[in-house]
Amino acid sequence: MRLQASPIVIGIQRSMDLGRPKMFGWGRSKKSVLASAEKAIGDLFEPLTLLSALDRLLPLYLKETDEGRLVYPACKRGLGDTDGNVRAIWEHTRLEACRYLMMVPRRDVDLLVRAVRQAEMMDAFLRQAPHEETVVDFKGVPVVDYPVAIMAGLNWLDHCAFIAGVAPDKFSRTRRDFRRLAVLAQQWWAIENAGPRCYEMLANCQVPPLMFYLMWQSYTRLAKEIAIAAIYGSSLDRAIERDRQHLQKTLGSQPDKMQAALSALSETAARLKDASDPHDLVRR
Repeated sequence: MRLQASPIVIGIQRSMDLGRPKMFGWGRSKKSVLASAEKAIGDLFEPLTLLSALDRLLPLYLKETDEGRLVYPACKRGLGDTDGNVRAIWEHTRLEACRYLMMVPRRDVDLLVRAVRQAEMMDAFLRQAPHEETVVDFKGVPVVDYPVAIMAGLNWLDHCAFIAGVAPDKFSRTRRDFRRLAVLAQQWWAIENAGPRCYEMLANCQVPPLMFYLMWQSYTRLAKEIAIAAIYGSSLDRAIERDRQHLQKTLGSQPDKMQAALSALSETAARLKDASDPHDLVRR
């Protein structure tokens, strides 16, 4: 069987004559049209600041897709497309899921980010009947609309996972898993002094179970699976192993180059697996 090189190994081989091997597959292919994304989202932590960044960034992103400068949805991009790389697809898929939350009329963001409203928010989410829609009608009542929007974002990620070819076992329990998180959060907020503990955690840059954080972390994790599948296929491990065999076969007569390429491949795989946010894939 003839081994086909993946984007990682193609990039490594092309870079061998240019000095130190580079990492490929998560950087930019062509010029990014949303360079501000890293600054807007990258190192932010405080939930209100993140919401403000989404308010600024989402209209810019949707404008780029509406005007045809970016393939939409992001999960359909390939390496030859603008922002056809893991980092950008990860970032933009998460944005696409978040847009439902930002569409809620008559916003009451305290329901998402304030300790005193979390018991109310968790109760409202758990009362909401699950749905499978990615097109939703809002009622104009935030405590009703936010659960619908969060679920619609999860449904969008399910839709993108199918398009990208993510292994089904990674998405088979998306809504159920999030509901279980909400149940655990509901129990956490019922504990005495949960409010003061929340503010203490925020002050120490820890993540309390605010509804916004539950949503943000779930969307981030799921969008990563979609981005990897869009570029490397349903199994990153299989792609890496295929690349390893390809490098050993094509560079076997050049041991120094082969070792450098294998080292770069291992670093690439480790960095992809360890990343918890698209910003982790920005070269420093």
